[in-house]
Amino acid sequence: MRRFLVPALKIIGALILLAVLAAAALYLYGRNYPTPSLYAAPGALPGDPLVDPHATALALVGEMSFGEKVDQLAGEPTWKMAAKFAAGFVGRAEPRFPHIYVGANERLGIPPWCLSDGPRGARVLAADVDAVTTFPVAMARGASWDVDLERAVHAAIAREIRANGANYAATPCINLLRHPGWGRAQETYGEDPWHLGALGLAAVEGVESQRVMACPKHFALNSIENSRWVVDVALDERTLREVYLPHFRRVVQQGRPASIMSAYNRVRGAFAGESELLLTDVLRRDWGFAGFVSSDWLYGLYDARAGIRAGLHVEMPAQQVYTEDVLAEAVAEGAIAEQQIDCLVVQSLRTRLPYALVPEAFRFGTEDILTDEHIGLARRAAEESIVLVRNEGGVLPLATGGGRKVAVIGRLADAANTGDRGSSDARPPYVVTPYAGLRDLLAPRGDSVLLADGSDLAAARALAERVDAVVVVIGYTADDEGEYIVSSRDDMVASAGAGRRVGARGEGGDRESLAPVAADRELLAALAGANPRTAIAYVGGSAVDLSAYEPVYPAIAYAWYGGMEGGTALARVLCGEVNPSGKLPFSVPADVGDYPDFQPYAEAVDYGYYHGY
Repeated sequence: MRRFLVPALKIIGALILLAVLAAAALYLYGRNYPTPSLYAAPGALPGDPLVDPHATALALVGEMSFGEKVDQLAGEPTWKMAAKFAAGFVGRAEPRFPHIYVGANERLGIPPWCLSDGPRGARVLAADVDAVTTFPVAMARGASWDVDLERAVHAAIAREIRANGANYAATPCINLLRHPGWGRAQETYGEDPWHLGALGLAAVEGVESQRVMACPKHFALNSIENSRWVVDVALDERTLREVYLPHFRRVVQQGRPASIMSAYNRVRGAFAGESELLLTDVLRRDWGFAGFVSSDWLYGLYDARAGIRAGLHVEMPAQQVYTEDVLAEAVAEGAIAEQQIDCLVVQSLRTRLPYALVPEAFRFGTEDILTDEHIGLARRAAEESIVLVRNEGGVLPLATGGGRKVAVIGRLADAANTGDRGSSDARPPYVVTPYAGLRDLLAPRGDSVLLADGSDLAAARALAERVDAVVVVIGYTADDEGEYIVSSRDDMVASAGAGRRVGARGEGGDRESLAPVAADRELLAALAGANPRTAIAYVGGSAVDLSAYEPVYPAIAYAWYGGMEGGTALARVLCGEVNPSGKLPFSVPADVGDYPDFQPYAEAVDYGYYHGY
């Protein structure tokens, strides 16, 4: 027995050692992956891509092998993508989202393109960059109703995206807010198609002004998060054309973005990334879109043949479905024609190659990140976003000076709370909290700003009773709402089938209640009537039901997820330094039962003509 056991153990040990070495090599690659240039070498491409990009694209595709064409249709090999994500997220106190390079062909001189999300700041960071300008979430900026501001914000984000080694901005999100419980409500602008179109157009103009490819998303009908990889949306033609598509049409036809991102969900039975209705009939034939479509990440494409027929140009982030063997087989069987692949590659190349030939003035560097201009813009955006929804008895602006005492109470009063931790996340160098903003503004005037997290309800009430004014900070965090970060697609499928959560709860996701969280409800009940000069500051991404507290709280302000300068902006508004000019970008009913039915866990939904309130 020993004669066989020892060799077997040696073999097992050798295999374990090889596995460890392979894992270490992948991890090291992920930590130190190469960062190729996104710019084409002078004279490397045929013709003049700036004058006739279509001719250049045709010439390049004519020189490509079948395998080279297929490589233009997807992100990186799966092992590269996995290594980068593992190295960026495992064992790091501050996770880093990696650069994913798409479409490089060294033989033909074609540089890659690289995506960075960016609804509130550049998501992908260069190796020598630790932070970027972090703006209020898009819903906050929607409350500003200021298209010039949104254009400027997205121009600043685009500059910082370029400075971090990317040239494709996966922003803006212009999905319609069908119900405020939608987890990613904070990423869009509101519930009205016209309003969405106006701000979405301004965002695209801002991005494209910096010679960065804009990618509005998610096309289309993406308004549920917890079953986004599963749910099938049914709706009639009038609802589709008049409610859920007008803002996309305006952005496509007037803004002419380089790209569009398809959605995860199904539409009338077909996944959005495989929908001929959306990608060919509507987008290209009806609207004349000339750019390229990329899939949403990881679960945006399932059937390679359906994707090619529908007109999906690029599978992201890895080459999992659009593989050479699968597509070669489809061509051999006559399910698709090689000319269809050629057409998709030509459309992608002719769109993106001009962005690889930008003038020196648009080749931004780290000195263009966190500039005084950008930080000031973040503060201005936060100030313009704040909505004063109630102010009875002249509680606001707060009286200041002369040694007054102001209490700031709540578990979020001193929390760096800028929004969800999904694809829209951004890393700021600092976050001014509501408490810090008021302290920094009032201390030089001789006032005292006192902090309590509200965990001791009796102590919080006693504090409220003995100060001159109170600001109660309530709301949500990335744990409560946002992009639904769940490790198992199987759990999402099972949950959708059961109509309830099955398996471990993911981070973020849809809100199943519009009421404040339990801790905030307890705090508001404990502080009711303690001080007549009390204001509620609500932090969150969409509507909250405060109807039960309006009779006893004279002042309420929506402060949203205010970005890195949110606390400064809130303090300046509450103290009368800045006029609270924001207006709600959605309606809030007296009874939340007046909203349409919203089921976060669903296999199928039917969207009627009416939505919101």
